[in-house]
Amino acid sequence: MNLLWPGDQRAGALMTDAALLAAMVAVESAWLTALAEAGVVPPVCAGADLACLVGPRDAEFLAAGAEDGGNPVLGLVGLLRERAPAPAAAWLHRGLTSQDVVDTALMLATRSVVDLLVAQLSQQISVLATLTATHRGTPMVARTLTQPAVPTTFGAKAAGWLRGLLDAYRQLTALATPIQIGGAAGTRAAITELAALTGVRDPGEVSARLVRAAATSLGLDARPPWHTTRTPVTAAADALLGCTDAWGRIAADVVVLARPEIGELSEPGGGGSSTMPDKHNPVLSILIRRAAIAAPPLAATLHTAAALANDERPDGAWHAEWDTLRTLARRTVVAGSQCGELLAGLQIHPEAMARNLAATDVLGEQRAIASLVGKPPSSTYFGAIDLLIDETLEHVRLILKENS
Repeated sequence: MNLLWPGDQRAGALMTDAALLAAMVAVESAWLTALAEAGVVPPVCAGADLACLVGPRDAEFLAAGAEDGGNPVLGLVGLLRERAPAPAAAWLHRGLTSQDVVDTALMLATRSVVDLLVAQLSQQISVLATLTATHRGTPMVARTLTQPAVPTTFGAKAAGWLRGLLDAYRQLTALATPIQIGGAAGTRAAITELAALTGVRDPGEVSARLVRAAATSLGLDARPPWHTTRTPVTAAADALLGCTDAWGRIAADVVVLARPEIGELSEPGGGGSSTMPDKHNPVLSILIRRAAIAAPPLAATLHTAAALANDERPDGAWHAEWDTLRTLARRTVVAGSQCGELLAGLQIHPEAMARNLAATDVLGEQRAIASLVGKPPSSTYFGAIDLLIDETLEHVRLILKENS
């Protein structure tokens, strides 16, 4: 819970200390099992239940001790070796370094976030597709640079929102969350040495096979060590940012159109004031906009850290990523939940849209074009909207079919 980030509870346990600790233990377990099943360490180590050795209270203990080594993995490995039975205690973490565990655990936690966001977006796309189709012929004023411009329909506006969500959905579903196992300098030297001591002919190939096995066990993508090439982190940040951009764009419209003097939209429930009991603030939209405003600097921090990832382990840039990614991920989930609630309960007021349209001269463009040929304006200024809406809805059908 975060007193100064209302709605933080919507992210649940995602990316919490307890969740990240569990992810780190899962990495250690998957790696130990991979080593055992490949015959690199005693076979009895396969399937060792390391998760039962760590509880929620250990997160606080490890956090307090993490300052000594700069990360929590040193303390975690010590704790697991104290509690694990032989021979697993002696062999766990062999071939890994702290960066492998932190990076892979962050990817594992990020995958859980992405899976939830994909589900959120899928539901929102469905809701918006229905709104688009239902209101394709609901006339309203289009506004540009804050001023009335030309006639449009609410369906066309909803289709614009929908295209933003489709872009975010594409980016999320294409996102890779790879395992990171490279050893101390990203060369897999220790893993290869372990394999070589077993007498295999090609220890390098065995080390690659071990990584693939661990990745499969964890449900992550297998790839060579990314170590100081931080593309997986910045790609995740960009995908999260794509979501908050799309949701922020929707919220920006809602807060304007929900103004009493416009009155074309209103939010569901809530929105009370501490001093004005009859006030109905568009709180969901406001909180979504908050996330959209705060997300880009977090993503920028991750890109800056990636650009400054020097040597074979950065001195501070790597460390700056962890909580930044966690904060961005949780806030994105919160904003997604809030936007889902907003769209599901959004109240459309066609009578206000028609009233505002009737009260505004929005045919200037049509008159200017008609004057070129010496004819009065036609009544076809909604002519292209149906086609645009049909194209958007077809994109919805194709994209959801591809990912079904």
